[in-house]
Amino acid sequence: MPTVAHLSDHRLLAAQALTPDGWQEDVLVTLRDGRIAELRAGVGAEDPAARGAERLGILLPAPANLHSHAFQRAMAGMSERRGAEALDTFWTWRQIMYRFLDILSPDDIEAIAAFVQMEMLEAGYATNVEFHYVHHQPDGTPYAALGELSERIVAAASQTGVGLTLLPVLYSQGGCDGRALGPGQIRFGNDIDRFVDLHAAASRAVARLTGDCTIGAAPHSLRAVRREDIAPCIELAAGRPLHMHLAEQVKEVEEVQVAYGLRPVEWLLAHHEVTPDWCLIHCTQMTGDETRRLAATGAVAGLCPITESSLGDGIFNGVDYLAADGRLGIGSDSNIRISLSEELRTLEYSQRLRDRCRATVATPDRSTGRVLYDAVLAGGAQAAGRASGALAPGLWADLLALDASALDLEGCKGDACLDTWIFAGDDRMVSDVWSAGRHLVKQGRHVDADGIRARYRATMKGLRQRF
Repeated sequence: MPTVAHLSDHRLLAAQALTPDGWQEDVLVTLRDGRIAELRAGVGAEDPAARGAERLGILLPAPANLHSHAFQRAMAGMSERRGAEALDTFWTWRQIMYRFLDILSPDDIEAIAAFVQMEMLEAGYATNVEFHYVHHQPDGTPYAALGELSERIVAAASQTGVGLTLLPVLYSQGGCDGRALGPGQIRFGNDIDRFVDLHAAASRAVARLTGDCTIGAAPHSLRAVRREDIAPCIELAAGRPLHMHLAEQVKEVEEVQVAYGLRPVEWLLAHHEVTPDWCLIHCTQMTGDETRRLAATGAVAGLCPITESSLGDGIFNGVDYLAADGRLGIGSDSNIRISLSEELRTLEYSQRLRDRCRATVATPDRSTGRVLYDAVLAGGAQAAGRASGALAPGLWADLLALDASALDLEGCKGDACLDTWIFAGDDRMVSDVWSAGRHLVKQGRHVDADGIRARYRATMKGLRQRF
């Protein structure tokens, strides 16, 4: 298991680093008690201050992965056959997911979560924002410890060292008409009173982790939560992260509009004060007016381009959203492929395919990769409720180093490093990752990779036999 204690005093010397003042060279970063204590540029290798510092090529802030359902990682590759229906959609995929859920034990969920968190770290993320909605036994009966499965997510984070923002999810109905939960959903279900108790249990579990970890709350969606229960979720979050799925599928938009008389984004903005504490996930079905109005709230749009592509959700209107000063971040959602660079590439390429152009979000002074990376750093930190997202004194030391000796990165400077990694490379270029000063990925591998992988392998062998 990794050592999850913060390094008391550690120095890094980067040939180039992305700082709040832009790209700078020969940057000395001092880490203390998990935070960035000092940052100085122009420090030569022979400078006495650099003596004993760890040498790096390209240093970046590491972003948060703002949306994950860890257990779905174990479904990767299981849902690519067409069913009996003429058209395979999100809704037919969901039935496979429900069947898979029926066989998962608490031990399975912990092993899968640890593997997912390890893959996130190796991809360059420092933080896992876990949208955690599996709470009970397969028949819907609560475990003896109501927060059992939240505790398993926390146990995984204790092993991997990842920064964790845990979001217990309220899920209480099968649709906007208030129908009961179906067989595949009963592991999720709580009324608001039991959810308050579950959230308290999850809070106690998170409190056992290091001080950079926190908890929020998540009403699942307008389909799955009674309208009157959204306000209690806001109270539970109490200024911490509040996340919600919104406007992901055409069928969802139609259901909400028929039941409530407004489209999902319209209804939410009309009935609640949406603030920067909110993160609205997907939002792939928004009109131009909704795009501009959501951007104006200061909330984060939580995008998961690989999963949104996999499920046929649609394309987020990223060009107009960023033009309206909207805030966004990136998550891996279903975790069928955990790749930070590919999420960013898929987001940009979706805009190009829709609009039939190139470099859709680039500006005269920042490249495509730079605009995207700056956005997900700020949006991810905001959505995670985490003081991170930049190489600046006082923030958590969430850091990512790219291997400057990688063939395509060799000789790259400034924004070209990001563009090369995102559009010509992949996450094999990530050499080192720190989460709140914990050096968890070295030379591309998590420090406990062998143990985590062995447990996941054994877990998957058992699951495949039962599925």
